[in-house]
Amino acid sequence: MKKIPSPLVSLLPIVLLVGMLFATIHTFGSDALGGGSQISLLTTTAFCVFIGIAFYRVPWKDYELAITNNIAGVATAIIILLIIGALSGAWMISGIVPTLIYYGMQIIHPDFFLASTCIICALISVMTGSSWTTIATIGIALMGIGKAQGFNEGWIAGAIISGAYFGDKISPLSETTILASSITDVPLFRHIRYMLITTTPSLIITLVIFTVMGFVIETHSTEHMADFAVSLKDTFTITPWLLIVPIVTGILIARKTPSIITLFLSTLLAGICAIIFQPELLREIAGESNIFKGVMMTFYGSTSLDTGNTMLTDLVSTRGMAGMMDTVWLILCAMCFGGAMTASGMLGSITSVFVRFMKGRVSVVASTVCSGLFLNLTTADQYISIILTGNMFRNIYEKKGYENRLLSRTTEDAVTVTSPLIPWNTCGMTQATILNVSTLTYLPYCFFNIISPLMSILVAAIGYKIVKRPVNNPE
Repeated sequence: MKKIPSPLVSLLPIVLLVGMLFATIHTFGSDALGGGSQISLLTTTAFCVFIGIAFYRVPWKDYELAITNNIAGVATAIIILLIIGALSGAWMISGIVPTLIYYGMQIIHPDFFLASTCIICALISVMTGSSWTTIATIGIALMGIGKAQGFNEGWIAGAIISGAYFGDKISPLSETTILASSITDVPLFRHIRYMLITTTPSLIITLVIFTVMGFVIETHSTEHMADFAVSLKDTFTITPWLLIVPIVTGILIARKTPSIITLFLSTLLAGICAIIFQPELLREIAGESNIFKGVMMTFYGSTSLDTGNTMLTDLVSTRGMAGMMDTVWLILCAMCFGGAMTASGMLGSITSVFVRFMKGRVSVVASTVCSGLFLNLTTADQYISIILTGNMFRNIYEKKGYENRLLSRTTEDAVTVTSPLIPWNTCGMTQATILNVSTLTYLPYCFFNIISPLMSILVAAIGYKIVKRPVNNPE
């Protein structure tokens, strides 16, 4: 019988990973995902394999099979990520996202600024699937407007981050949403619909707080918002007709159309809209009068338009399919690490410790939340934390008789939204740098991010929509 490593030995690769990630992030900062984190994962994978082969006689073929199976399991997610890269570029250059921003800005009023900021960032993040892009573009504009109106920077940043991470968590275009669903083997839109049970009340409570505080805090003027709206209209053809694409996408999602088909059709429609409504922009991107070339470049490559407005220029810059390669690389390396931990028996050894404390559904969910937060603190990266949390608890949920969608939802409630609250996490460092507000300054005002993991535990206590099937060997 193969000897299983003890929990203490099993923690050694994780300790090494934490140390290497800390050094990598300290050295590279927000650029750690460009290769440093991936090398850290591969090095830790090698260390795990060495321990298994040298001390526990685990054959290399076991590692190779586990890693291959892990990578095969996320093949669909990788394809989706590549399509999302094309879609994000097409939605921006076609004018769909600018139109949504333009009309969304019309509702801004000083008394409702905080709530409106949260809503606008939520809408943009849902449409783009990226909290980082939302915060780095419209978030910066809203920060300037909020300061001009007299709001404290902590409140403004809290509203921006709350909205942006709502979209990052719930959008079918979000890398974290796709990753959490694929790791736990839950269909993407099924995962999203189940998350609404905890995400919707969390957002409602957040908006109530921001609305009340909007009336309490004294404010000044909306002139900057008007200037930004004018710049948007001068650059793009803004028309309600462009809203047809997100509406069609929403209908496809509601009809449970497979993710790849939905995203591909949405990208195709956006490309057609770009040809119809933004031909001059496509010519500018192509550097010549070839519109076809401009559309293709929008799909696969980085684009940048000179709008004459620095904030707007940053907003409309896109990365295309090529911009997803760092994430794809990270996922592949993380799958290697997860496969090595599984084949060596180390993952099972660690999860056996959690089983001792997991009796009812509340303790199961609470343990997942605490583990996800712990991994966010230690690994300093939300992608790695999602992967490790999903792999560590998947077998436990199955043995306890709980659905995988409960695990996928709890993982996002615990990991995705708490990542910007940790100063040394890649998300925390990035958002603090972009907004020029320290993590500890905005942390108390990120109500959505704080409420979400607590809401996950509360819903577990109530038991709403949590199904437990009978198991043959109940514990």
